[in-house]
Amino acid sequence: MIERLEGVPAGVIAFEASGKLSAEDYRDAVLPALVEAAGAGEVRFLIVVRDFDGMSGGALWQDLKVGVEHLRAWKRIALVTDIEWMTHVTSLFGWMTPGETRTFPLDRRDEAVAWVAG
Repeated sequence: MIERLEGVPAGVIAFEASGKLSAEDYRDAVLPALVEAAGAGEVRFLIVVRDFDGMSGGALWQDLKVGVEHLRAWKRIALVTDIEWMTHVTSLFGWMTPGETRTFPLDRRDEAVAWVAG
């Protein structure tokens, strides 16, 4: 499941994900917001992940497709999680992601919002 978070600075797209992400979750919630932000010129994306049970193949495909189609629009991505393996993977492979990428623990969410908006 994924839901959009309100109360973030203008220009920031923020979501909280939990459980298993499906292609429908991604298509209906995330995709329209990302396409709109990319069309405006840049994507500043914040994702909060408290628990994660995986991602369907369709959701992964949608994620990769949007990333490639709007490669130059990505400015900053903040991952907010206490899930250790996600932090490690982001540290190892974040350089492959378009734009700047940083991870923050859940208790530093406000810092993540400020960074992604800056």
